[in-house]
Amino acid sequence: MTKKEKVQFVIDTLDAIYPEIPVPLDHKDPYTLLIAVLLSAQCTDERVNKITPILFAKADNPFDMIKLSVEEIKEIIRPCGLSPMKSKGIYGLSRILVEKYDGQVPADMEALEALPAVGHKTASVVMSQAFNIPAFPVDTHIHRLMYRWNFSNGKSVQQTEKDAKRLFPKDKWNRLHLQLVWYGRQYSPARAWNLEIDIITSVIGRKTVINDYYKKKAPKKK
Repeated sequence: MTKKEKVQFVIDTLDAIYPEIPVPLDHKDPYTLLIAVLLSAQCTDERVNKITPILFAKADNPFDMIKLSVEEIKEIIRPCGLSPMKSKGIYGLSRILVEKYDGQVPADMEALEALPAVGHKTASVVMSQAFNIPAFPVDTHIHRLMYRWNFSNGKSVQQTEKDAKRLFPKDKWNRLHLQLVWYGRQYSPARAWNLEIDIITSVIGRKTVINDYYKKKAPKKK
């Protein structure tokens, strides 16, 4: 298969598996998505989805959020980890949204990245999922898949993002981002990986990755 055919194979396979794609983080608008994505750093989406209803019951908009103290926010979000940094970020970005943007989340990459505790990946997710503006957020799952499929060299998430944007059609970025996240979790995880059910990697996977997989699976000689 040529690189172009492999890319098309990935698109077609993901569309067949995920015709409808749920967004992993529960939210109701750009602000609640922004907070949920910020909380998801080094934390599972499942845990975030348990904590955000508690936080949003007190404050689901920046005006109410800045009525809470950083300490109050920190106590609520503690189970998500990194709570000192995340609570300061949530309070700080909420204040900026109120003072500079009339409480609205800006649909602008540069403006989002300028907010406290908002990195490139978080901004990309908000652009993609809240505003439907093409972006290609790269998380650990996408980084791993792009390497396993020989679409990127695995050196950095920045390089992986560039390669993904170069290989896949722009009008499919937002959809593919979510499909790849789900596929990585369900079919091609980092641990307890079963190549037999990983349809895509078993067909187009990097040879060294596949060889290593079978070497680890082979019974050890006594």
